[in-house]
Amino acid sequence: MPDGLPPDQRRSDARLKLEQLFARGAAFLGSRLPILGGAMSWVSERHLVAAISNAGGFGVIACGSMMPDQLAAEIAGTQALTERPFGVNLITMHPRLDDLIRVCIEARVSHIVLAGGIPPGSAVRAVKEGGARLIAFAPALVLAKRLVRSGADALVIEGSEAGGHIGPVSLTVLAQEILPHIQDIPVFVAGGIGRGEAILAYLEMGAAGAQLGTRFAAATESIAHPAFKQAFIRASARDALPSVQLDPRFPVIPVRGLVNEGTKRFLEHQASTIARFNAGELTREAAQLDIEHFWAGALRRAVIDGDIENGSVMAGQSVGMVSAEQPVAAILADLVEQAEAALAARGG
Repeated sequence: MPDGLPPDQRRSDARLKLEQLFARGAAFLGSRLPILGGAMSWVSERHLVAAISNAGGFGVIACGSMMPDQLAAEIAGTQALTERPFGVNLITMHPRLDDLIRVCIEARVSHIVLAGGIPPGSAVRAVKEGGARLIAFAPALVLAKRLVRSGADALVIEGSEAGGHIGPVSLTVLAQEILPHIQDIPVFVAGGIGRGEAILAYLEMGAAGAQLGTRFAAATESIAHPAFKQAFIRASARDALPSVQLDPRFPVIPVRGLVNEGTKRFLEHQASTIARFNAGELTREAAQLDIEHFWAGALRRAVIDGDIENGSVMAGQSVGMVSAEQPVAAILADLVEQAEAALAARGG
């Protein structure tokens, strides 16, 4: 593009180029913007999900440990707040996964996200035969190819920068590993994304869109406790650290969150439990369960009750980019504005 173009023309051309980059992901989701809301337990419920979809993004309900009747009520509540498409995130290890899929299909949910492991074949078939689009998480290229073969309609690649349960590889590496080789279906990037320039960069690498969680957790429409939101606003990227495993005999699934008194006590709890095991006071199974149960209910305590010192304040490293409580529409507008400005600055 010639450098002599007036600023308005440069911005118009940049907007057109961005719309072209958005087109594939937006068409797949049925939304104006190819930006998904990350599924966050206790946070991604009807109010936030509907707000994201109504503002042009794609909201996703976090089913988590909900039972089928609870999920049915949450879907109905969301449908009462928006006429726009939204998805439901289901955990593959849920003991009633088949029933949860049936609830989604009966409610005509357009997109079902299967997370937390490789989806079983029966679940994939149930989603596809029910007429919904299947989105799956791919932590490595070999698994991405396997998911494509098994029938996934789109993938999410999530880097270790994300909040909550994380894998070991950064999004920067995953994107280089996967995006050049998976082109038959849309691939959405996630983990540590907080600005539009980053979304633009991944779109230009071949991504169809992005998934954000942390930015939306502190949104005005989020039901999270004010203290939870303020913790996000005060935090920097280096405050969001993964949980630490003290002994490989007792695995701890890494969870990224803000360091607080609870995380410090978790280390002490692991140490004391391991000492009791070594002394013969606990079996290996009992010790493992004792460690795993430490955080039971901790996320709800932080999100709903506002106990940010003892609860689990799950947050991604993009938390340093949360500077204020904003409406969802303003967050999405900021992301688009930043991407457009970056394109316009270099001539589209």
